[in-house]
Amino acid sequence: MKALVSQENITDYIPQRAPIVMIDELIECTDRLVVSQLKVREDNIFVLDGQLTESGLIENIAQTAAAKVGYECHLRKIPVPLGFIGGVSKVIVSNLPIVGSLISTTVQIKNEVMGVTIISGTSEAAGQPLATCEMKIMIQAE
Repeated sequence: MKALVSQENITDYIPQRAPIVMIDELIECTDRLVVSQLKVREDNIFVLDGQLTESGLIENIAQTAAAKVGYECHLRKIPVPLGFIGGVSKVIVSNLPIVGSLISTTVQIKNEVMGVTIISGTSEAAGQPLATCEMKIMIQAE
């Protein structure tokens, strides 16, 4: 599947910069769903002993959610706002991907109320579940 946003342009859609960029491509983006991909590289700041850490998986889910907002802002030709994680819950880490793995992460929008978005995120590699969680994300008002 061709990416909606390639690795070369991904930082136009998220506020993070190297070395903390945790998505390579935006694959799909609809009103309630977004899918990203990340190849785990040895030089990734969240890689320890050849594996992506739990923190890296959570950050990958958060940045996938951020990419949805960035993509929608680019379509509307408005500035991309900053977002902040207000809480993470229901975290389950099943596996840690090794260097070279291709992670696919899916974020579903569960609810949006008064500037707070509640998402459910899942990540997997080679058909194996990696992590799931829920997050409350707050978008900074302009």
